[in-house]
Amino acid sequence: MAISSRYGEYGGTYVPEMLVPALQEVEAAYLRYKDDLSFRGELEAYLREYVGRPTPLTPAKNMSAKYGFNIYLKREDQAFTGAHKINNTMGQALLAKRMGKTRLIAETGAGQHGVATATAARALGMKCTIYMGEVDIQRQKMNVFRMRLLGAEVVAVKNGTRTLKDAISEAMRSWVTCLDDTHYLFGTAYGPHPYPAIVKDFQSVIGREAREQILDKEGRLPDAVVACVGGGSNAIGIFSGFIDDEGVRLIGVEAGGCGISTKKHAARFQTGKKGVLHGSYTYILQDRYGQILDTHSVSAGLDYAAVGPEHALLRDVGRAEYSYATDDEALAAFQELGMVEGILPALESAHAVAWAMKNRGDFNKRSVVVINLSGRGDKDVETVAKHMGVSL
Repeated sequence: MAISSRYGEYGGTYVPEMLVPALQEVEAAYLRYKDDLSFRGELEAYLREYVGRPTPLTPAKNMSAKYGFNIYLKREDQAFTGAHKINNTMGQALLAKRMGKTRLIAETGAGQHGVATATAARALGMKCTIYMGEVDIQRQKMNVFRMRLLGAEVVAVKNGTRTLKDAISEAMRSWVTCLDDTHYLFGTAYGPHPYPAIVKDFQSVIGREAREQILDKEGRLPDAVVACVGGGSNAIGIFSGFIDDEGVRLIGVEAGGCGISTKKHAARFQTGKKGVLHGSYTYILQDRYGQILDTHSVSAGLDYAAVGPEHALLRDVGRAEYSYATDDEALAAFQELGMVEGILPALESAHAVAWAMKNRGDFNKRSVVVINLSGRGDKDVETVAKHMGVSL
């Protein structure tokens, strides 16, 4: 049975005609193997023995005492390669192998998806090319070096804003030239159908684990689940475990950059309009002529002009709330979690922590809040040091 390409009015497959057969091939393979016991068994073995799942649900005892409510951190920063991205890359790489592909290409912003794709490619004996904006290469030098150490070719994209948007465009252009042997391993719950559905599936392990873990620890569901939202894969992954529980608030936190009153942010739900980018219809930061606006975030992984179509639907129907945190708030949360709890989050994840800190008045001492710590902060230390005026 085919899977729907739409989330309400959002989603779809807005791509050049020459890419349609490739997307149909991906969908057919996914439908064939998604419930196949052999495929699922192999994926689960990799997630358990290679990725290190399940990741812990850590009670943030010091933060909880300081802020007056019970905070738990879903520790995707402890997954192999340091972020949630590996859940999706292992799933798609195994799917690509079954499709007879020998090469993976991918885009990356913060570099974590690039590292995770290079890792999956090396584990399965596949070639790998990563497209990354020139600006992101400069602010994520360590991850670029990690990709190259894993044997991946890293292609610097020098067009446009030279960030994630342009890396995706370049990867799509490249895919057209090598469809026979290459799978485009899309990194987030966005893009043309069937990628939003596939990425959600492979990231839903976060939500399944978090639900089981919080029930075990607290004997009840949380009052709220908070996650940062760029394209939206880590958020839809953890939200998926609680979407049917109307008593659980789902809160997505976008990149407020220098403030939404400026043009230097990536808060699509705050000032965006409906439109099409990279194959999907959703909320996009664009001008009145439909031209895509430049975006900004201190976190490379949230620096993108569009948001996943399922998030757009969840927002419209009122099932999820979407707010934002500014660069300064995220940098403060990065330092706060480190100083109070001894954990350095990725700057992306720090946006979710910042929301919880800023909105502490929503909760009381009996409240339980789960924050998805989508990645670790090692990759961002140089960026944080720069903003603190510290020379390394």
